Amino acid sequence: MGKETLLILTLAPLLLGGLLYFEKRDIPWGILPVKTALSLLFILTAVIQPDPLMPYSGFLIVGLFCCLAGDVLLALPQKRMFLLGLVAFLLGHVFYVLAFFEAARLTAWILLGAVLTVPPSTFIYRWLRPNLGDMKLPVLLYVVVISVMVIGAFALSGQGSSNITGRIMVLIGAVCFYISDVFVARDRFIVKEFLNRLAGLPLYYGGQFLLALSVSFLR
Repeated sequence: MGKETLLILTLAPLLLGGLLYFEKRDIPWGILPVKTALSLLFILTAVIQPDPLMPYSGFLIVGLFCCLAGDVLLALPQKRMFLLGLVAFLLGHVFYVLAFFEAARLTAWILLGAVLTVPPSTFIYRWLRPNLGDMKLPVLLYVVVISVMVIGAFALSGQGSSNITGRIMVLIGAVCFYISDVFVARDRFIVKEFLNRLAGLPLYYGGQFLLALSVSFLR
């Protein structure tokens, strides 16, 4: 791991701590710039990795840029911004799906991923549904796509020809992203409280940095 990557991974927790501080005190002027800077760091992490796996890394970096856009949009208070942020993250997951399945083969790991992902995703959607109002269809689509993303991560984790460290990074990163989105949904549709950010933000950024690092470690 290069010095630049180590520097980023040292700076990221400090920014995350600052972000949680601003979130706890609901200070919008602090949330947006710190969140943007932190999200730029996971893109930079992926870009500077030596000898990236192609075209996996290309798809993943585009997905990271989509997530950066989603982070900025979700930091804005308007309801329309939430919907646009949802679309940005949806596109990000689509590019992650393309990355994972491009680097994986069709094996029994896909079935394992489906068995482990579909039941909780169904439960989560049924849990959210009474509170979704006119967001039922967009949220359902989002749940489907992020579930396919996790299944793709399982498929890639069973790809024996790839480095095991990179495969573990992908699987843990995808699952962390998935769980973090549960807290985003809980905050938006069930109960708005700091606990959602306290749990969700470290999971989200931890997952993103693992995925960013995987572009090199998968070799």
